Amino acid sequence: MSDVNLPLILAAAFLSSASPGPATLAIAGASMRHGRSDGFATALGVATGSLMWSVAAAMGLAALMHANVWLVEATRYLAATYLLYLAFRAARSALSIHTPTPAGRSEPRLASAYARGLALHLTNPKAILFFASLYTLGGRPEAGPSALLAVIAAVGLQSLLVFAGYALIFAHGGVVSVYARLRRAFEAAFALGFAAAAVSALMRRS
Repeated sequence: MSDVNLPLILAAAFLSSASPGPATLAIAGASMRHGRSDGFATALGVATGSLMWSVAAAMGLAALMHANVWLVEATRYLAATYLLYLAFRAARSALSIHTPTPAGRSEPRLASAYARGLALHLTNPKAILFFASLYTLGGRPEAGPSALLAVIAAVGLQSLLVFAGYALIFAHGGVVSVYARLRRAFEAAFALGFAAAAVSALMRRS
């Protein structure tokens, strides 16, 4: 593992995944609205997105982005559109005086939560740019396949634990009780958070 600085990579990945952002908002919202199962499904989708970007980065994502700037720009606008959609949904919920009735824990519902988490992270400019620079930060160009696989596995497992931890925290009974009392305020905060992330995505330059 001399070709990669695994502790440095894991520290950077932890700070990126643990810092508040669209993924955190999505996991928190799913957990508080619909419970632990939806929260974990959303977290798994986000973690899958991280894993996919990590694999892409190991295969030369930074070089691809440098040669095809239009891909980054297209993803940036797609991300902003999706985040604005999430902001609209949260704002509509905040304006509603009726508390939504939680649906059953059906497989389609969990699959939908997983898909939302995956779509969110696959279009997250923060994740794309972070993983594009991650292997440059803690690796060498001559790093072999075994070293890269070890980094991918370690970062993937750490991301899953962080995002699943968020789901567990926000699905806690005390947190859910607070959400039930202050639902409209929480939804308004989610709407503002997603809208701010959309604006950030539009203003970001590659």
